[in-house]
Amino acid sequence: MTQPTNDQILDALRAVRLQGNGADVVTSGLIGSIIIKNGNVSFAIQVDPSRAAESEPMRQACEAAVKKVPGVLSCTAVLTAERAPGGGPAREAPPTLHSAQRPQVQKPLVPECGAIIAVASGKGGVGKSTTAVNLAMGLHALGLEVGLLDADIYGPSVPRMAGVSGRPTSPDGNRLRPMEAFGVKLMSMGFLVDEDAPMIWRGPMVQSALQQMLGDVEWGALDVLVVDMPPGTGDAQLTMAQKVPLAGAVIVSTPQDIALLDARKAVNMFRRVDVPILGIVENMSYYCCPQCGHRAEIFAHGGARACADQFGVDFLAEIPLAVAIRETSDGGRPIVVTEPESPQARAYLALAEAVRDRLRATSDKGARAAPTIRYE
Repeated sequence: MTQPTNDQILDALRAVRLQGNGADVVTSGLIGSIIIKNGNVSFAIQVDPSRAAESEPMRQACEAAVKKVPGVLSCTAVLTAERAPGGGPAREAPPTLHSAQRPQVQKPLVPECGAIIAVASGKGGVGKSTTAVNLAMGLHALGLEVGLLDADIYGPSVPRMAGVSGRPTSPDGNRLRPMEAFGVKLMSMGFLVDEDAPMIWRGPMVQSALQQMLGDVEWGALDVLVVDMPPGTGDAQLTMAQKVPLAGAVIVSTPQDIALLDARKAVNMFRRVDVPILGIVENMSYYCCPQCGHRAEIFAHGGARACADQFGVDFLAEIPLAVAIRETSDGGRPIVVTEPESPQARAYLALAEAVRDRLRATSDKGARAAPTIRYE
């Protein structure tokens, strides 16, 4: 199959005209960041943030035009405010907030999902993605239909940890079929771009990509969708809290004080947007020497439990620091699946059981609507 070229994509986009002045989107300087890989095309359309809603038909027209280019298998266009139309100065779009005075009814992005949970941390390097992958595999081992969304746009690691490569297919050029590993459905930006490609995107583009990975993927019927959040408390967290009715958040931290400072911020952020905290996980809680069995608490111990007590939330699990977890994660063989009888896998399975039980308790209280985000 002939690979489409950048010039072919631009030529196709020149057929899309702007309302009002009749100029095409290419000449107007709206198109940027074109990525072509194995017949799959993605690009950004740079618009004024105040015109984002009315620009949606133009976005759809751009996708339709590119799909007609020979060799194009799928096309994804996202709106971003990386710079103002016409080459003006950069403009940052604030999160689209629904005020309490003007509530809006949104169509569910994942309508056949029983519960969506966020696995989050206040900072990077605490093993959040490893926890998210093994939690998803553990929930599946308990008999649930599970999906795993890698929402870390800038540093997607789920494809490597799940041992999956390649590109998602599309039955109609509009919606993607998720990838699958060990019975769990997967979607990640890592499936759509080269592993070494940097994602040089501003906030609005990240928000748009997350919405599309939620709403434009054929997730099917799921009991749980686990979302591996990026570290911190920024655009991705606000988008998830606003766009989907999160059943709860699992906060991952290591035991030392410096990590717990950021874990507290994560707890407070989710509380601010009315997302329940399912509990806190202490990762790298202790190290047991595989030769002599000696236990060492390298990053201290018990800090996450104390943090959970401080905030009045559940303490979910202690996950040890172990070579086997690192090896199986790097090798794309989650330890819950490949070594289910190991002490490390049993710790993740205990976490999965705790999360399952809390989701059941939450569902008994009735479904939650997507929360209103308020700034004070």
